[in-house]
Amino acid sequence: MAVPRAAKTQRRTRIQEEKEERILDAALEVFSSNGFRGATIDQIAEAAGMSKPNLLYYFRTKEAIYRTLLESMLFTWLEPLKALDAEGDPEAEIRSYIRRKLEMSRDFPRESRLFANEMLQGAPHIEDDLTGPLKALVDEKAEVIRSWIKNGKIARCDPYHLIFAIWATTQHYADFDVQVCAVLGENRAGEGRFEDAARFLEQLFFEGLRPKKA
Repeated sequence: MAVPRAAKTQRRTRIQEEKEERILDAALEVFSSNGFRGATIDQIAEAAGMSKPNLLYYFRTKEAIYRTLLESMLFTWLEPLKALDAEGDPEAEIRSYIRRKLEMSRDFPRESRLFANEMLQGAPHIEDDLTGPLKALVDEKAEVIRSWIKNGKIARCDPYHLIFAIWATTQHYADFDVQVCAVLGENRAGEGRFEDAARFLEQLFFEGLRPKKA
């Protein structure tokens, strides 16, 4: 993970930590709106309310800020998948995963758009993370899903495409939220849209995942 320059000092002060957080929050806004190529250090410094030299004390380059955001986001994004428990009830585990992913779409829309932009560019900054830690985790959880299938707890399915489908349907509510709200209309576009989405997705997935009766 990219390490803020100030973090390499022996002792970090509360002010240093607060400034790093301010820079990262400002950068998240700039990057999620303009993408990596369209964003500049000057824009981030202005959004953070500090001078460019002061910002560069904490992060040497635009890429260092960007990688820090991406890796932090990826860590947070994978936490719900890590929690998928092989010993748990499959319906409860998948239901929880769907809801946690929707909560993340609700609470972290800028982070989701940042990640989506990186994927659209071919993941030049985090390809190693995708083929390394992310793939290893998905492989591990695919085995969990296969064990549920083997034990007759859920219907036969491709574990990878099940995970992809959950990613796609839940993250839609972050990456295309403007479209969702426009189509739903004023009466249905409030916070309740996430609960409506959760109930629908649970029904959608479990109608297909319930074992077929002999």
